[in-house]
Amino acid sequence: MNRKQTTKLLTDILINDRLSDRKYYAKEVSIDYGTDKVKRVDVMEFVPKGVLHTSDIEKGHFVCYEIKSCKEDIFSGNGLNFLGEENYIVTTMEIYSKLCKEGIIADGTITEFIKEHNPESSINYGFLVTVPSKITDLRNKTAIIEEFENPTKFEGNVGDWRLYKITPCIPTGRDISTIELLFCMLRSKHSYTNR
Repeated sequence: MNRKQTTKLLTDILINDRLSDRKYYAKEVSIDYGTDKVKRVDVMEFVPKGVLHTSDIEKGHFVCYEIKSCKEDIFSGNGLNFLGEENYIVTTMEIYSKLCKEGIIADGTITEFIKEHNPESSINYGFLVTVPSKITDLRNKTAIIEEFENPTKFEGNVGDWRLYKITPCIPTGRDISTIELLFCMLRSKHSYTNR
């Protein structure tokens, strides 16, 4: 499977597993469009506090997902635009395991890369990784550790995979207003409401 196919499958898994039930999200969201500082978030989700009152919308938060098909994709300089209260790198267990074994996550290499190449981005991020759907209980740490040690080859269809929050993101504040981010999501040609 090439990078483009891997990226598409990862995106489809994210939407199927995390965004398909009563969610507001958009793909390829451009921020600061029309300036020399334009940034694109692969997938952005808006989570309102509720839907009955204006304050419910104003108290909502955003989750940014950056889809990364390989190690080189993480360090390409494209993406890692973490502008929400929660931010995730979505990748395969194989890539995550490789990054861990090379010490790239623990030594702060990704964080330093973000600071250098995307200084407006938050450095609070987590990882969502693929696990086979046959692992029905994601609380089964033994199965997750076995998958980490010997990752299943990433191929097949959307239904063959689920996402596991292997590194949670610690929510943080955001500097861009709710109105601006909602407008950017709406302006995206890939904006969805699953209700």
